[in-house]
Amino acid sequence: MHVEPRNLMWTLMPLFLAGALCSQWKVVYQQQHICAVRGSSVVILCSFYYADELRGKRFMWGIVKSNLLSGRFISGRNLGKFSSRFQYIGDKHHNCSLKIHQVEHNDAGKYAFTFITNSKESKWPGPSGSTLKVVDLNILVTKPDGNRRTKEGDSVNLTCLNSCDGGNLSSAFTWFKNGELINEGPILYLSNMSIATSGSYTCSLEAHTGTASGVVNIDVEYGPKNTSVSARPLTEVCAGSNITLVCSSRANPPVKIYTWFKRNNDDIMDVEHQPVFLPGAGGQYFCSATNKHGSQNSSVVTVTIKPCWITFTRDALIIAAFALLLIGTTVITIKRLHKKRTWTTNTDCEEEDTEDADYVNWLNCDSQSQEGNQREGETAEVIYTAVYFNKKRKSNMEQQMDDHNDVIYIAVCRNQLPNPSYVEPP
Repeated sequence: MHVEPRNLMWTLMPLFLAGALCSQWKVVYQQQHICAVRGSSVVILCSFYYADELRGKRFMWGIVKSNLLSGRFISGRNLGKFSSRFQYIGDKHHNCSLKIHQVEHNDAGKYAFTFITNSKESKWPGPSGSTLKVVDLNILVTKPDGNRRTKEGDSVNLTCLNSCDGGNLSSAFTWFKNGELINEGPILYLSNMSIATSGSYTCSLEAHTGTASGVVNIDVEYGPKNTSVSARPLTEVCAGSNITLVCSSRANPPVKIYTWFKRNNDDIMDVEHQPVFLPGAGGQYFCSATNKHGSQNSSVVTVTIKPCWITFTRDALIIAAFALLLIGTTVITIKRLHKKRTWTTNTDCEEEDTEDADYVNWLNCDSQSQEGNQREGETAEVIYTAVYFNKKRKSNMEQQMDDHNDVIYIAVCRNQLPNPSYVEPP
């Protein structure tokens, strides 16, 4: 239970008046039983009285265990300050109220107040105190069609329950989906549900956002959607290349069966039952995705397999062109050098032939051997022959007179014996 500070004075006023009319020492608790939602803040209203001639000295709150006061949360030394999550919001005269922030389950129990005056004999333990109960917020899920799984088009109602209300939806609530505020009120209506409805839902007290309930997960099931075919690398490839077709689809629960079909004019053939398909030939293909809520076909994809020349990459073409240019340049250079050398050689030879062709006569060793002493059966072999030309140009008259002086013949011969195995017949 939460009491606004502005109403606290009016709430305690009857208690103060009652204490003023009597001279008794007492502690009065406004509520014997208090219920609070985990995560909220709660105030335990309290008032105390003592003789007018005395003065309050120490003030303490504790938890009653086995009829004994245990634990000291607030004392007179830190009035009005936080002691952990416990705050004394009373005074030293009559108000002894206690506030607990962000209540936890282990804060539940019976709380009692005691005080000490300047008279050593005036210690008052107080009555039994106030009992604190801590609860959680809960969400009630209502499905018109029972407890079956939720699918597209269904309706679901979510009701936030605070057991401290005693069955009455008197508390103000806020609703959150995946941590974001979406609505207010005790009941959240989810109708004509779709994929976007799926998520995690919680509720909390409007005045205390830290009082989150447990999480309710809404999982909307649906048939296959966005079924499509993708080709790797492309739908048009060269003969001998591999092509892969992949069927993808979005579904909840996931797709259970994939089926591939090939269309041939008006005929449709079932060709594969896997999400990945390797067509062996060109043609028109499409796939179908199926789960327990239905099936959906993809659009038709045309696979083309064509003959192709071997292609080179850009770098390979550049390298090949450079290599051909280098080879061509080298060949042309070699041919030019060879042609130049051949022309020079032919020119020299032609001049020598023109000048000396009329003066060359070959000597015959056989004719010379006949003039010498040659034995019978011997043959002459040429060992060395030299011809010397007179390069000095002469007039025609001088050439006729010294015709034989322009050429010098030298020949060295040797005689060879006949083969010993050869015997001339008689």
